[in-house]
Amino acid sequence: MLTLPENFDPETDMLAREVDGRHYRSPRTALQLAYDLVQNGAREDLDQAERTIHAVLDCQERNPSDPHRGNFLWEREDEVVEDLNAVQFILFELVPILTQWEDRLSKAISARMREAVRLGLEEIERIDVHLDYTNIVLKDITNSVLGGELLKDRRIRKRGRDKLVRWLAYTDESGIPSEYNNPGYAAVAIRVLDRLYRLAEDRQTAIRARTAATRLGLSYALHLHPKTGRLAGPYSRAYLDTIFDPARSELETARQWFESDILPDWLSNVIDIRPSHLRVIETANASRGVGISTYHTPAYDFGVASQELTTQANRFIALQSNVCIAHFTRDDAPNGLFTTRYLTNDHWVGDYRQTPSRDANLLAEEGRFHGVQDGPRAIGVYAPCWPSATKSGVDGWSRCRIARAALIWDRRDLIDEILIDGAPVTSLPHDVPRDATIVVTSGNVHFGIRLFSITDLGRNAPIRFVERHGNLLLELSNYEGPEKTFWEQAHPGSFFKGLPQCGFYLELGEREEYGGGWEFGERVADGLILDECDPPSTHYEGEARVWQLGYARDNMIIGLEVDLMTWDLRRRWTRDGDDDWPMLRCAQARQSRSGKVAVMGGELKCGKQAAWVYGCKKGKVWAAGYHGKTPKPLTFETPQGEVSLKGMATGTIVWDNRRVTIQATEIKGKPKVEGGELVEVITAKS
Repeated sequence: MLTLPENFDPETDMLAREVDGRHYRSPRTALQLAYDLVQNGAREDLDQAERTIHAVLDCQERNPSDPHRGNFLWEREDEVVEDLNAVQFILFELVPILTQWEDRLSKAISARMREAVRLGLEEIERIDVHLDYTNIVLKDITNSVLGGELLKDRRIRKRGRDKLVRWLAYTDESGIPSEYNNPGYAAVAIRVLDRLYRLAEDRQTAIRARTAATRLGLSYALHLHPKTGRLAGPYSRAYLDTIFDPARSELETARQWFESDILPDWLSNVIDIRPSHLRVIETANASRGVGISTYHTPAYDFGVASQELTTQANRFIALQSNVCIAHFTRDDAPNGLFTTRYLTNDHWVGDYRQTPSRDANLLAEEGRFHGVQDGPRAIGVYAPCWPSATKSGVDGWSRCRIARAALIWDRRDLIDEILIDGAPVTSLPHDVPRDATIVVTSGNVHFGIRLFSITDLGRNAPIRFVERHGNLLLELSNYEGPEKTFWEQAHPGSFFKGLPQCGFYLELGEREEYGGGWEFGERVADGLILDECDPPSTHYEGEARVWQLGYARDNMIIGLEVDLMTWDLRRRWTRDGDDDWPMLRCAQARQSRSGKVAVMGGELKCGKQAAWVYGCKKGKVWAAGYHGKTPKPLTFETPQGEVSLKGMATGTIVWDNRRVTIQATEIKGKPKVEGGELVEVITAKS
């Protein structure tokens, strides 16, 4: 018999939590408890599970006149359906309970659950969530496939199957999902796909889900930092508990996935055998110009996005983006965290709730961002998104008294040194000259900063170091003064001349490579700054105001160009030239749609669909994925030998020290292996 959690409420048979003095009970968490109880299977557990399931189903909207009939209240205390995702979370637990253990339940609760599933699937189909919303669309797909199979409804099952094909094709237009790299939701996506793989009767859909999970797992593994144990940024979404928890380890999560086969264990090589300095570049949404880049060294990981997540109308989603972040090691102290935000008024990270019942766990972002990165160097530019603004424009009529970007280091007490033009800062707050070279040292890393133009929308908007909530902040203010509206920022509007400028150059250096922060600062100061902008002029449709930013030193150059009228990113460049938005590019892995992918001595020749290759010469492991819907001739060459097939559709080939495994939705002919042993072939028909 399972021990019930301390917050179990026997009066409602649900889990209770307190927020601002009020108690809330979530059907989602209650059903997760019921899942565990039914899985355990003791008689007392099953009795409690049925009571809890009844309580959850009481939260389903069943009024035929309600536009969201079949959905669920997010909290038992809510009066109406508000969060449309609730039905996805509930069915994700409800359907597997019936699929796996319906024989453990009474006929009465089983019948009620089936009817709830039927109504929920009708609501899911009405909502038909967009392919951008990764973790929810994958739940839509999984619920539809498994729910359709449970109810013997071919139409619903086909809808889920077809949507998985569409989602994979949509993602393959870029490389990774629109909701890119995220500590929480990447794990959700991988687990959802794993459930679909394990429970779906339709094995083509199951193998397609496994192939998608493997590609997500490759990206996840490439972002894991071996020493900090953290998933390197940038993140499409970020919550306080996933960012500011020094004990958190996504690396441990990945190890558990390998052990339980949620992800194939060959992916452990991606973490354990890699170059000491590794660049990873991916594209999350090619049509919108959303790319992410990450750089690993033994002392830190550092990630920058081209912009924040902009795929949904719900502005709170954009508030969660974490576009510039680094984790770094500290000897004999917790690992460090650096991140950036744009904040207005007195807001701090975590001062937001999506609904009155939800925890203030959002990592607030009130700005719009563009960035470019080349290894340890990056340029970031911010523009405010005023408190009531939408992502499509600026609301200059909102009253505001503070608007500024903030560069944030956790644990002010663990900051070893702050230098401004070589002179130490001994007390806070401390003003910073606009043309200064700044160095912050903590643990094993130096952070070097130089500033680009920062528009003052008032009088003497400060640039300064301060301590806030125990953290160190470098505040780059566009405005600090009496609360006021900004007529000149209203767009569309008759006074608009462009968004205010606020930019910075940031470079990280490993502490052991320099004699001190002063030496690192001198290196950063040696670089040439490009900071040119068209003069202000009243905006007329079609006219641009271009701001160019760049930094150059030795054989290194980095820069970007943004239109201050529209906030469009016009160009990004590094020493390799203009950004070409690769699907995946790093020393150990590549992805393309060209019909030919090569890396680390491994080469895949296939149909002109999305395909990727990972190679590890030291581990003698090469893996390839092909996402084509129909079988095409395929050859996978490695330094040890090759695999060839007359035809292969969506699936993977793994060459592990001459042992070959193939998993695909469809294969034509018998695979030919030269130089290795064919260990296993799995297809939808096997």
